[in-house]
Amino acid sequence: MNESRPTALRLCLAVGCGAAIGSLLRFLCGALFSGVDATAFVNILGSFAIMLFATLCGPGGRFAVGITGRQFVMGGLCGGFTTFSALSLQTLTLLMEGSLATATAYIVAVIGASLAAAWIGHIVGTRINR
Repeated sequence: MNESRPTALRLCLAVGCGAAIGSLLRFLCGALFSGVDATAFVNILGSFAIMLFATLCGPGGRFAVGITGRQFVMGGLCGGFTTFSALSLQTLTLLMEGSLATATAYIVAVIGASLAAAWIGHIVGTRINR
């Protein structure tokens, strides 16, 4: 039997299951926060989580995680949880409503905070790896 086929199937299942869980978590965040707040929250938290995981489980990290586990968390869970398409939709909607200043502030704040969260995730992961 070809070994690449079971591996590919395992990766697809890992990403699909992770994405289902991530999407459910995103939905639950939407129930806790309203519209723009939920989108910003999940993108910032997702940026922190993916970078923390990548730092802890990447080369030289404290935890050895195989490709299936990495794809489950990074491609599936974090991919299903974050909402860049919703961020784009909300920003474009603000622009179409004529709220250029609000749309600009929103996109700069969310992307800036998401990058800062990813950086903090890397720092936390690096310290845990010591």
